Amino acid sequence: MRKLLITGAILFSCAANSFAAGNYSEQWQKGNHFYDQKQYDSAAFYFEQIASLQPANDIVYYNLGNTYYRLNKIAPAILNYERALKINPDNTAASDNLVLAKARIVSPLPGTGEMFFVHWWQAITRPDRSNALAAAALLLFLLIMGMQIANRLKKTSDQRQPRLITGALAFVFVCVLVPALIAAKNANGHTSAVVMIADTPLMNDEMNGKPLALIPEGTTVKIEDEKGEWIEVKLPDGRTGWLQKGTIDKI
Repeated sequence: MRKLLITGAILFSCAANSFAAGNYSEQWQKGNHFYDQKQYDSAAFYFEQIASLQPANDIVYYNLGNTYYRLNKIAPAILNYERALKINPDNTAASDNLVLAKARIVSPLPGTGEMFFVHWWQAITRPDRSNALAAAALLLFLLIMGMQIANRLKKTSDQRQPRLITGALAFVFVCVLVPALIAAKNANGHTSAVVMIADTPLMNDEMNGKPLALIPEGTTVKIEDEKGEWIEVKLPDGRTGWLQKGTIDKI
């Protein structure tokens, strides 16, 4: 990775990696070249091309985040940093730059502050852990089935201990399966979005009348429900309401 720019204590860089898995090296080189020349509109054009072909690569979204930040387009910058972190929560550069970008939101909404067990649950059900959790659940299921078959073949009179072991394994299986399903949902679905338009009206359940609030551009919201052209969201301060689909982009 080649370091290009430094802003304060935050290191902004565009990865110079080429994509061995596809024919994206030309777009990649052009994107990095235009970024290096501070022609950020052109750089964004080529990085967007790569993102449309490689939607599961966090480095592309990280580059896009840096590029839009340089263009002073804070909402697209936040959106792409969030997308990078959804794919790879351990991308510390994207995490640091996301904090810097959010600091530039005009009149940001205060957060409610989540309890420790909420952070713990979010860490367990991270999208990138869905495969590992699914594999663990499958192994536990096969182990339970194997023990059931072995107990039937033994045909001993005292089955209390095997039943206790099987029951304990079944409990652990459920405790692993539930996070696995939620992690898979987080990986394959859209649970959050970023507000892309300044002062977006937050509407009530009837989607009419006076707005409940005006939501700042760049605000990250949680998606609760969808009805036609409207999406119910939960704001960082805990309030809920409805936003038009055209005002947000899903992460």
